[in-house]
Amino acid sequence: MAHIQWTDADIPDLTGKCILITGATSGLGRAEAEMLARKGAALVFGVRNISKAQAVAKDIREATPGAQIIVRELDLASLTSINRFACGVMTELSTLDVLVNNAGVMVPPYGHTEDGFELQMGTNHFGTFALTGLLLPLLRKTPGARITVTSSIAHKQGDPDLSDLDWTRRKYNAWKAYGDSKIANLLFAYELVRRLGSNGPKVVAAHPGWTRTDLQRHSGIARFLNPLMGMPLAQGVLSPLRAATDPDAQTGDFFGPTKLGQMRGYPERVEPKALARDPDLAAALWEISAERTGVTYHFH
Repeated sequence: MAHIQWTDADIPDLTGKCILITGATSGLGRAEAEMLARKGAALVFGVRNISKAQAVAKDIREATPGAQIIVRELDLASLTSINRFACGVMTELSTLDVLVNNAGVMVPPYGHTEDGFELQMGTNHFGTFALTGLLLPLLRKTPGARITVTSSIAHKQGDPDLSDLDWTRRKYNAWKAYGDSKIANLLFAYELVRRLGSNGPKVVAAHPGWTRTDLQRHSGIARFLNPLMGMPLAQGVLSPLRAATDPDAQTGDFFGPTKLGQMRGYPERVEPKALARDPDLAAALWEISAERTGVTYHFH
C-alpha cells in the first residue's frame, strides 16, 4: 500500500537477509546499520577503522539484542584492500541480499588513492565500481538481491572530464571533483542496469538531500550551514534505506527528498540531471573504470 510519506515503519521484516554496508561507522552508514539491525537483518560492515566499527557493533547489539554483525576491513581508496575484502566475503558468505554502497569522501584537500586516482573519484566511484563487480557473482546467485548506490544532490554540478579524471591538467576544485564523483555513481548505476538487463539484482540509487553528518567536515561553509539547512540524520537516512529495502522499488529507481531543491523531505522517486542518463558517457566511463581497476564484470 502506498503511503504519502515513506518512513522507517515501511521497512519490511528483514529476518534472514544479509546486508553489507560500506562505511558503517558514522553518519548515514551507521544510521542505516542501526535501523536494518532493528528490522532483523544480519549485517556485514566494510570499514577502514576496525576498532571504531566494533564499538558501533557493540552499541547496536546493546540496543538490539541478538543483532548479527560481522566487521571486516575495507578501504575503498585501495584496490588491494577491496580485492582482499571481496575474497573474504565470497568465502564467508553463501548469500548476499543487499550491497549498500554508502562509503565516500566529500571535498577533502587534493590527494590521491594508493593506486593514483584522484581521491574523491577514486574512493566514491572507482572503489564502488571495483567492489560491486567483485561481489556481483554472490549477489547474482542470491534470489531477489539488490545493489544500492549512494549519490548526492551535488551530482548536478558533475560533468566529468574523462580525459583528466585525476585532475593532473586542471586546477583542482574540490566541490567540482565531488560532483563529478557523484554523477559518476549515477552513470555507473544506470549502466549497470543496462548491462544486467533482467538478468540479475535490482540496482537502486539514492541521495540523502542535505543531511547533517560528519561528511561535511572539510568544508567550512557546509559545516556552518549544517545546523540551519541539514535534515536530522534519522530523516536523511530514509532515502538510502528506501533504496535498500522497499519491495516496490524498481531497478533503475532513484530516491531522494523532494522539497527545497531536493534538500529536504521524505524519500520519493526523483530524476537526476539529464547527463546522468547519458548512455555514451556511461559506457565510456565504464570502460575506463574496468581498465583502471582491473575488475571485469561477469553477467552470464
